[in-house]
Amino acid sequence: MEGFRHCAVITGASSGIGREFALQLSERDCFVIISGRNVQALEELRSEIGEDRCEIIPAELSNTRSCIDLYASAKKYDPDILINNAGFGLYGEFTETSLSKELEMIDVNIKAMHVLFKLYLKDFVKKDKGRILNVSSVAGFMPGPLMAAYYASKSYVLRLSQGIQTELVKSGSKVRVSVLCPGPVDTEFNKRAGIEGFFKGIGAFECVDYTIDKLFKGKGLIIPSLKIRLIALGAKLAPAVVAAEGSYYVQRGKKRLEEDV
Repeated sequence: MEGFRHCAVITGASSGIGREFALQLSERDCFVIISGRNVQALEELRSEIGEDRCEIIPAELSNTRSCIDLYASAKKYDPDILINNAGFGLYGEFTETSLSKELEMIDVNIKAMHVLFKLYLKDFVKKDKGRILNVSSVAGFMPGPLMAAYYASKSYVLRLSQGIQTELVKSGSKVRVSVLCPGPVDTEFNKRAGIEGFFKGIGAFECVDYTIDKLFKGKGLIIPSLKIRLIALGAKLAPAVVAAEGSYYVQRGKKRLEEDV
């Protein structure tokens, strides 16, 4: 994008860390293309950033065609950063959770991430320039009883990102893929998942500020909290059955929101 150092496409930008990524990247000489379902929230964010520094492309990422349309609409801006952030969770026993919500979650957390990742990576590799951040979670390191489908979806994001990053390094490409694995962050995530948080999360500003610094340094795995880094290490070292037991204890401590019961 002419006049800016970078151009970033950010999914899930209407709230939470996606919104924070838009704000902070716009302050670091980036033109930002913000996407999400809540058009009013996106318009408010664009007004806050400045209309000359931001463009809105609404998208329903549970629909693959909409993912491709987002990519095509943003192409004229020649982006060199993708923040693949859109996603949500679902809480409850697997036999009791909504199948339709689970399939929607898989469409957003896995399919939309995969489609945009692939489309942008091919462009970036041709230019031999660009950075992609896929947002996973510390949940991606372990089984997740009571949020099993969500944990599994974030494991896909984590392992795909790590695999592709190795491919890029081995090929000598200058393109870099990073994967963000935060623990709890104080956003609207828990409300959409239908739970009240058990652990107090870090602030969205702190999470994003740390992540952007590591992203521009080319760090592959980004975990913006010492406590969560220790949890991730424990999950990697422990047998899966032990990690599942620990995860169950944490999830059981959460309280289902009355509106979602």
